[in-house]
Amino acid sequence: MPERLSPALKAVSDAVLAVASQLSVDEVLQRLVDSARELADARYAALGIPDGVGGFRRFLVAGMGSELVAAMGPLPRTHGMLGAMLESSGAYRTEDVHRDPRFRGWWPQEHPDMRSFLGVPIRVRDEVIGAFYLTEKVGAPTFDELDQELIELLAAHAAIAITNARLYERSRELSILSERNRLALELHDVVSQKLFSLNLSADSAATLWHRDPPGARAQLDRVRELARESLAELRSLILGLRPADLAHDGLEGALRKEVAMLGRVHGVDVELRADCPGRPTGDQDGNGEREIEVLRIAQEALHNAVRHAAARRVIVRLDGRGPKLSLEVTDDGVGFDPGDPELRSRHLGLTSMEERARELGGTLELSSAPGKGTTVRLEVPRP
Repeated sequence: MPERLSPALKAVSDAVLAVASQLSVDEVLQRLVDSARELADARYAALGIPDGVGGFRRFLVAGMGSELVAAMGPLPRTHGMLGAMLESSGAYRTEDVHRDPRFRGWWPQEHPDMRSFLGVPIRVRDEVIGAFYLTEKVGAPTFDELDQELIELLAAHAAIAITNARLYERSRELSILSERNRLALELHDVVSQKLFSLNLSADSAATLWHRDPPGARAQLDRVRELARESLAELRSLILGLRPADLAHDGLEGALRKEVAMLGRVHGVDVELRADCPGRPTGDQDGNGEREIEVLRIAQEALHNAVRHAAARRVIVRLDGRGPKLSLEVTDDGVGFDPGDPELRSRHLGLTSMEERARELGGTLELSSAPGKGTTVRLEVPRP
């Protein structure tokens, strides 16, 4: 028993580490089904996640080649033994699955013949969110009680792994939605207002063209200025949509490009003071996802400074020397009251920065007052 429990615990540990390393749901599921096949000495294994409407949202297999999987056609339906395990309160094993009345119509003609069977539901509280299916015990006519205990142990932790992986994917979706909302607010707050003013100035120039030529020329000058500013804002937004090349430039390099672009587009003095000795490129230190979020916070703080605070000078400090990565963005703009609920309702970027910091396990401090400029300070622990 201890000899076989040891690899089981390792498989469980691998599943937990898979989620901790932020793998996708499919990668987590594949690691789980591979572990189940190995633990129970099964020739074939599968893990199914139902879609709630008679089919499977995901159905991953182990022990079958890609050509065989393709020959069997689309994902199976939740009928026969597949569906039985999704409605079962416990595991089920048999020496010959053909003898079970629920077997009929279970698999297509191309499916390899299978006899011994072990099915284990994956449950979260009272809900079955998936199931392990193992067939063809290697070296024995049937799966035994210990096989069942091992897969039940894995299933208990698989429930946690699947739930966490789903939550991680959902958080990524929300992050993308947050970026879309930020861009929508930028378009509304800046570009659309400038285009509206441009239209009014053009109308005024047309009205004054004959009766007040100097006034019309002044309005045309205003049209040219507004068009230039709108073009600069759109270029800034488009550049912001391009993913930063953190793998090549690192966080410091990506920030330098951002600072240079903002200074050029908005005519603001933006300076970066960075001290990140020996920072490797790529994701070798496990910081890739973390640095993307730090960069997004820096971008939000910089955009607030040049667009909302009317700052003329901004200083960005990046320090990667200690156990924590620290970022500070200071501007000489108009300042604001960080606790003003009305301001927060109009500028969701403040809340977005705080939420990103919490997700990173870090802290974000906002220091500002009307007429006193603003400092945004972020501290993020390293993995």
